Amino acid sequence: MAQQDPTGDWVQKLFEDEPERGPGPEIGDYLGLPINASARLRGDTWDATLIELPENQCRPHSSDYEWRSPSALRVWKEVDRSTQQIIAYHTHMFFWADEQTIWMDGRPHPSANAPHTWQGFSTGKWEGNTLAYTTTHLKENWIRRNGIPRSENGTISTHIMRHGNYLTVAVIVYDPAYLTEPFIRTTDFVLNPPQQIPPYPCEPVDEVDRPEGVVPNHLPGTNTFLVEFPAKYGIPPEAARGGAETMYPEYIAKLKGMKLLPRPAGKHSDR
Repeated sequence: MAQQDPTGDWVQKLFEDEPERGPGPEIGDYLGLPINASARLRGDTWDATLIELPENQCRPHSSDYEWRSPSALRVWKEVDRSTQQIIAYHTHMFFWADEQTIWMDGRPHPSANAPHTWQGFSTGKWEGNTLAYTTTHLKENWIRRNGIPRSENGTISTHIMRHGNYLTVAVIVYDPAYLTEPFIRTTDFVLNPPQQIPPYPCEPVDEVDRPEGVVPNHLPGTNTFLVEFPAKYGIPPEAARGGAETMYPEYIAKLKGMKLLPRPAGKHSDR
């Protein structure tokens, strides 16, 4: 087997999908997401200021989304001293100090009633030179950082592929609650041996003075920000609503017959 050991310190190139991973996607941008009506409703009613709430400020990314954060990565392996067999691979990401364990010793996944965590439970194996693993028992988190969710029933298939000094991580999300088809995306890293990852202490504070119990939201049908994204970039509003159809090249022909919203005065885009 031509296993390519992924251990080491790695750095991201943030020009890859930068709006997704830096400032975050725009409100109402569901393009290319195979979402159903329930996921769309969650996105429509989501409010960005939810992140200001103290209980959300230190909420970590889950293991399926953490690859998208602008974060340094470290991968190391745990070896049995007696047999010298690999027991597990471990990952550490700078943001929220996320750590994941990928068990390689053949242990089964726990009962469906076992606790769910941000990182879930992962078991892996080698497929040629690719480290492939499956993750279950995840807490609910998001697929896109504008309110599109991934449920606690989601299952994640991850493939880590090393090509010399480059690392590609392909993540496939299966979610019967919010997706009509599997959703796949890739993230790339470059080897960075001298990298030092600092600690990530996080302490929530009251950033905004709100009455106790207030949770920012938009009631269904009231979110006026949803039209800004398609109007700004000259995208038909129907296309911006996403769905599996918008993932495929054949959708381009359908776009030609759709109506556009007027662009805001003084705004233009080169996209």
